[in-house]
Amino acid sequence: MNNFDINDYKIKHIHLIGIGGISMSAIAEVLLNQGYAISGSDLSDSKLLNRLREKGAEISIGHSAQNIKNPDLIVYSAAIKENNPERIEGKKLGITEIDRAEMLGQIMKKYNKSIAVSGSHGKTTTTSLVSLLMEYSSLDPTILVGGELDEIGGNIKIGQSQHFITEACEYVESFLKFNPFIAIILNIDEDHLDYFRDLEHIKSSFRKFAVSIPKEGFLIANWDDQNVRDISSDLACNILTYSINKEGDFKAKDIEFTKEGLPIFYIEHLSQTYGPFKLSIPGKHNVYNALAAITTLSALGVEIDRLKEYIPKYKGIHRRFDLLGEVKGAKIVDDYAHHPAEIKATLEAARNYPHNKLWCIFQPHTYTRTKTLLEDFAQSFTLADYVIITDIYAAREQDTGEITSLDLVNKINDSAKVSYISGFDNIAQFVYEKLETGDLVLTMGAGDIYKVGQMLLDNKAKTE
Repeated sequence: MNNFDINDYKIKHIHLIGIGGISMSAIAEVLLNQGYAISGSDLSDSKLLNRLREKGAEISIGHSAQNIKNPDLIVYSAAIKENNPERIEGKKLGITEIDRAEMLGQIMKKYNKSIAVSGSHGKTTTTSLVSLLMEYSSLDPTILVGGELDEIGGNIKIGQSQHFITEACEYVESFLKFNPFIAIILNIDEDHLDYFRDLEHIKSSFRKFAVSIPKEGFLIANWDDQNVRDISSDLACNILTYSINKEGDFKAKDIEFTKEGLPIFYIEHLSQTYGPFKLSIPGKHNVYNALAAITTLSALGVEIDRLKEYIPKYKGIHRRFDLLGEVKGAKIVDDYAHHPAEIKATLEAARNYPHNKLWCIFQPHTYTRTKTLLEDFAQSFTLADYVIITDIYAAREQDTGEITSLDLVNKINDSAKVSYISGFDNIAQFVYEKLETGDLVLTMGAGDIYKVGQMLLDNKAKTE
């Protein structure tokens, strides 16, 4: 809905369809805290929904017209289509409806210092890292993060200050509904090609996002990313840049890795050197994420030197190089990587981690992404010793029969290195039988591939 303003309506009761999602559940909790009566529905129950019930939300499992009990506003997630019975009932009753991104944008308007973390890769890690650095710096932000962060007990924390931080996804240009004082652009890459025509279309969307930053606000930009540089010219707002290779305002230098693959680096800013900064999460890509976070905290007035003691406290977020346990002396790690650039970065991080053989078990995410980036996917597994590809996770899409996981296996074209295995039970059994002490097993994907790691651990429990 264009030009919607929640303050123009006498709203007391809000109904959220798809309330169990990681973002929708957090939005519901913020609205509860602001005094709204909240109801909602989802297809399955979860601990996120139990948390909302405890805070006073009325939750229904399953979608039905009967769940619409005269709310003043309906909010729906991206997965909820127009033929949803609750949306149909709402329209019949003349109830105003808006999507998730619009609601999040409305919430952000109430905070003077809102931060939106955007980019093709690294949003959740950077959002959670900035959030914790703000917490440790006594800024008391309200935090909405797209994953589970142990330090805040989940995906949300309600603060008492004017600081607010959330992820901003470019898919269907939803981030254009936000109102950030500070916008971070981590990188711009080809993705979501079921919506965007091509890279230029994606860059155009990010340009609109950057232009929306107020004059007194800040763009935090990765100056090593040419696509980010391309869309950052002639902006009214302040621009702070970070880099490793180019000359950014905040430049990482003297990067080294511990024997566990953890980065240590220094930062050069205004001819002064700060550091060392020691990360507790592996990979060069996380040096970029840390640079974005440090640059953001500097924009908020926090002294760079103070961040040295805070940075190592960040231990990561669930499903981001997440060590699940050990089986037969092999480490099992789960990661959300589902784009070729993310796979390469995660495997590079894994290569710096002590290991014998490096296994990669990959579940492609969406047919469109697999088809449009097939060549890039095929080139992204070079650092793995052995690769298992399983069936494509459809997510929001329907299988048209145009692409299968076997197409990716054939494109990789290395029968000694790659196998197609259908069924998580079959994968877990195959890997368990071949595991050796010192191996590192990486499950990768944005679907439910993490279950394979759990199956391997369960198999261990059965045999002990």
